[in-house]
Amino acid sequence: MVAVGSIDTTLLAALAATKLPFVAFATILLLTRGRPRISAGLSLAAIAVSLASAGFLLVKHWGIARPIEYGALWVAGGDVSVRVGVLIDPLSLIMLAVVAAICFLVQVYSLGYMAGDPGFSRYYAFMSLFAWAMTNLTLALTLLQLYIFWELVGLASYLLIGFWYEKFSASEAGKKAFVMTRCGDVAFFLGLLLILVHLGNLDIRELNGAAAGRLPSTVVTAGALLIFGGIIGKSAQFPLLTWLPDAMEGPTPVSALLHSATMVAAGVYLFARLFPFFSLSPTALGVCLAVGTVSMLIASTMAMVSRDIKQVWAYSTISQLGLMIMGLAAGNYVAGVFHLTTHAAFKALLFLCSGVFIHAFHSNDMVVIGRQGGRRLRVPTACLVIAAAALSGIPPFSGFFSKELILGALADLPNPLWVAAGLLGAFLTTYYTFRLIFIILFPAQGGADTVHSHESEPAHHDGYAVMAWPLVILAAVTIGLGFGEHAVAQFLLKPFESVPAATHHAWLPYAALGLGAAAVFLAWIEFGRRGAGQIGFVERVAPLHALFSERWYIDRAYRWLLDQIVYRLLSRLCARNDQKVIDGAVDGLGRAIAAGGGRMSILHTGMVQYRLIVLFVIIALMAVYFFI
Repeated sequence: MVAVGSIDTTLLAALAATKLPFVAFATILLLTRGRPRISAGLSLAAIAVSLASAGFLLVKHWGIARPIEYGALWVAGGDVSVRVGVLIDPLSLIMLAVVAAICFLVQVYSLGYMAGDPGFSRYYAFMSLFAWAMTNLTLALTLLQLYIFWELVGLASYLLIGFWYEKFSASEAGKKAFVMTRCGDVAFFLGLLLILVHLGNLDIRELNGAAAGRLPSTVVTAGALLIFGGIIGKSAQFPLLTWLPDAMEGPTPVSALLHSATMVAAGVYLFARLFPFFSLSPTALGVCLAVGTVSMLIASTMAMVSRDIKQVWAYSTISQLGLMIMGLAAGNYVAGVFHLTTHAAFKALLFLCSGVFIHAFHSNDMVVIGRQGGRRLRVPTACLVIAAAALSGIPPFSGFFSKELILGALADLPNPLWVAAGLLGAFLTTYYTFRLIFIILFPAQGGADTVHSHESEPAHHDGYAVMAWPLVILAAVTIGLGFGEHAVAQFLLKPFESVPAATHHAWLPYAALGLGAAAVFLAWIEFGRRGAGQIGFVERVAPLHALFSERWYIDRAYRWLLDQIVYRLLSRLCARNDQKVIDGAVDGLGRAIAAGGGRMSILHTGMVQYRLIVLFVIIALMAVYFFI
C-alpha cells in the first residue's frame, strides 16, 4: 500500500481522472449555464483529461501484479474503521478506460444530437456529474465509498432520463428508474452493514482476501445475496428489469451512456469487483446464475416483438448483462469482464447509430425508419450492421470472442441446462437483432411512409459529421477488440495466484455458429427476402405476442401490488392509524385536560374561607406527620 503523502504520477492521474468532471459540473451550474458553448467545452475538456489519464494509467500499469492503494482513515470507532482512497488494479484500470472512453465519445456525439436544445448547458452539467460519479465508483477503495458514488450514479441517471421533464412520459420514466433501483440499493446497504458488523471494515481487498474466510458461511451467503440485490436493481435484472426500457425516454446519447455501456454495467462491475467474495458461497453463485439466465431469456423474448428501435437495444442490454452475470456465476472471471468490455463498445455503437436515424426521421419506429430510407444514411447503416454482428456473436467481431468464453464457462458446469440456456439466448439474440436489421435494410413496399428507390440520400443536418466520427471510432474498436482477448485475459488474471483453466469444447463454436446462422436465415425468411410479410413467428401466435409485448405482465403485477397491497391495504391501515391512534390520542389528551381543568376549577372560587380551610388542613396534616 502507498501512503497518501507520497504523491506520484499514478495518484495525480487518478485524481485528474476522477475530480475534473466534478469541477466541470459545478462550474457549469454556477457560472456558465447561459453560455452553452463554454459549458460544452468545459465538460469535454474535463472528460478528455479523464480519458488521457485513464489511458496513461492503463499503459503505465499494464502487467501490474499487485494492486496499488492510496488510502486514508475516514471514520474509526471501537472495532469498526472505514477508509477512503483509490484502488488501482487490472479490473479498475480497464473499467476506468471503458467509462472515460464511452463518456468522451458520447459527449462529442451530443454536440450534434443536442444542438439547439434549450437545456444544452444543463445536459452537459449532468453528463459531467455522471462521469464524476462513475469514475469514482470505478476506483473506490472500500465498499462504502463505492456505495456513495453508486447512489450518485443513480441520481445522475434520474436527472438524465428525465432530462426532457416537460414530457410526462420522460418524468415518469425517471421516477420509475429511481424508485426501482432504490429497491435494490436498500438490499445492497443492508449487506454492507452486515459485513461491517462482522468484519469491522469495508475494504474491498480485505473482503476479497483471507479476512472473508473468517466469516461464518451464513454471513457470507447472506451478505453476497444482499449485495446482489443492488446488482439486480442497477443492472435491471429479473424482477427489477422493467425500468430500463422505459428509461429510453431520455435523449439517445443518454441511452448509449447510462443504459448500455456504463451505468447499468456498474452492477456487473460490482460482481466482478467482489468475485472472490462471491466465490466463497456456492449458494449465492447459484442464485446469481439463475437470475442471470432468467433475465437473459425473458428480455430476449421481449425484444422479438418490439418495434421501438431503442427499446429493442434496451431489452438486449438486459439480456447481455444477464449473460455477463451467468459467466461470472459460472466461475469464469475473465469471460464476464471481457464481455462487459466488448459490450460497452458495440452496444454504445448500436444506440448512437439509432440516434442518427431518430434524429433524421423523427421516429423510434424501425418500420418507419426503414420505409423512409434509413439505409441511405450510409455511415450509421454500415456501423449498425457491424455492431449487430458483434451483438450476435458473428466472427471476427468482438462479441464472438467474449460470448464464446461465457458459453465455454457454462459448458464446464455439471448441469447441461445452463449451456443449453446460453445457446438458446444466443439464437434469440441473433434473431431479434437481424429482424431489426432486415426491416431497416429491406423495408416492406406499399406503406404510407415508403421512400422510392430513385430518391437520393436524406439531407444531412448540421450535426451529422460530428455524430458520425464517434460511430466510426466505435466501429473500429468493435472490429478489433476481440483479437485482444488473450492479452486482456492475462492482464486481468495477474492479481490471482491460481485460476483454473477453462476447458476447451471443440463442439461449442460450431453449435453457436450453426444456431446463429439458423437465426439469421429465419430472420431473412420472415423480414429480409423479397415479398416477406415482415411478421415474425412469435407475432403470429396472439397469446405469445401479448405475453412478450406486455413484458410478461411484470409491470401489471407491480401495478396490482401497488393498487391492492400498498394503496388499498397499507394506505388504509396507515390512514386509520392516523385517524384513530394518532389523532385519537391527541384529541383524547385534549379532552382529558379540559375535563381535569373543569374539576379543578372548584378550588378557584375566589372565597377566602375555602382557602383558609385548605391551608388549615395542610398544616394539621404536617403537624401530625412530624410530631406524632
